[in-house]
Amino acid sequence: QVQLVESGGRLVQVGGSLRLSCESSGGTFSTYAVGWFRQVPGKEREFVAAISWSGGMRYYEDSVKGRFTISRDNAKSTVYLQMNSLKPEDTAVYYCAAGRSHSYLRGDYNYWGQGTQVTISS
Repeated sequence: QVQLVESGGRLVQVGGSLRLSCESSGGTFSTYAVGWFRQVPGKEREFVAAISWSGGMRYYEDSVKGRFTISRDNAKSTVYLQMNSLKPEDTAVYYCAAGRSHSYLRGDYNYWGQGTQVTISS
């Protein structure tokens, strides 16, 4: 059983940067792909970025390309989401999830964290 804990969310001004972390315990983290998703009240949880188990393949939602970078350190069982040039529309609860493929589909992920709040002030 993989357990995921997100951290790093906080209030940041427009144009600022944040690095979110997703730390895993249990299971064999290095064999799982990991995705980041985000959700605002009243809307569906949406895909942000994903990374393959090896880190060799990365996949981004169009609105974050060039601003966000997903990476992983399997020795630390941790995946990161570096977020730069933040915009008010990036405000959301950010969730990480683990699954067998680096997919943009929520249903392809078996394990989810509890989320971390990111708020961008203008």
